Amino acid sequence: MIYTVTLNPSIDYIVHVTDFKPGTVNRMTKDFKFPGGKGINVSRILKRLDISSSALGFLGGFTGTFIREALEKEGLPCDFTPINEDSRINIKLKSQAETEINGAGPNITNEEIQALKEKLSQVTKEDIVIFSGSTPATLRKGFYQELIQIIKDKEAEFVIDTTGDALTEAFSAAPLLIKPNNHELSALYGVELNTIDEIIPYGKKLLAKGPRYVLISMAGDGALLFTNDGVYQSNVLKRTVKNSVGAGDSMIAGFVGGFAKTKDPIEAFRWGVACGSGTAFSDDLASREMIDSLLPEVEIKQIED
Repeated sequence: MIYTVTLNPSIDYIVHVTDFKPGTVNRMTKDFKFPGGKGINVSRILKRLDISSSALGFLGGFTGTFIREALEKEGLPCDFTPINEDSRINIKLKSQAETEINGAGPNITNEEIQALKEKLSQVTKEDIVIFSGSTPATLRKGFYQELIQIIKDKEAEFVIDTTGDALTEAFSAAPLLIKPNNHELSALYGVELNTIDEIIPYGKKLLAKGPRYVLISMAGDGALLFTNDGVYQSNVLKRTVKNSVGAGDSMIAGFVGGFAKTKDPIEAFRWGVACGSGTAFSDDLASREMIDSLLPEVEIKQIED
């Protein structure tokens, strides 16, 4: 089983405005409301790939009810831990440029924390747990590491997709996969990385820190996969880009879902590229039809041993 853990879920309120002007009244041309949060995005793509997963995390209030009911309508198994406060709302403004306003998230009590830990303690060594996204501001520093230790004690695999200390402190626990984009990789090392040749040495440095696989997404320049057998590059699929929200989560879902089925990191990489690109070309997350149409176009080549 694949489990996703979203500690700070949201309603993603996507608003389209033709010519946004700050400080004035703007009228939207269309809007969408989707269950949001990086782990939730991963579970939604896994469902579309017919891969079983269960969505865990914290949900509360009327916003939490919306998120849970929306996922249940998609037939997505959920086992969220209920909390007293409302889950957050994130605003994604689409106009001349994309602007995001993300909520901080609710307060989480010690009792709610313990309830989530008890759910995670049920995993087995056959399972993969995907930790994705930020934590509510009230959760103590190092909370991801507490959850990772539960997973390691059960000998299960885990993937982590977050930033800062929560990411770097997970390296020594040997995650199955990490997936920074090129900008996050630059921030990790305090350098500016503009080309593939510049990125490759730093991707190798990340791999040496403990992860089994490192996937670097580069938006319009494709993606790189670092393994102990070599470095692999994908081609860039061509369509109109509609949406960057959730593309990285979709790439993780495709990779983990493909790897769970085949144990082949290169085939998993192909699925990751198709899923991530499919979401970039869609208003919401990629449909199965979109993913299937893109998969034959994905080309992977080894560029270094």
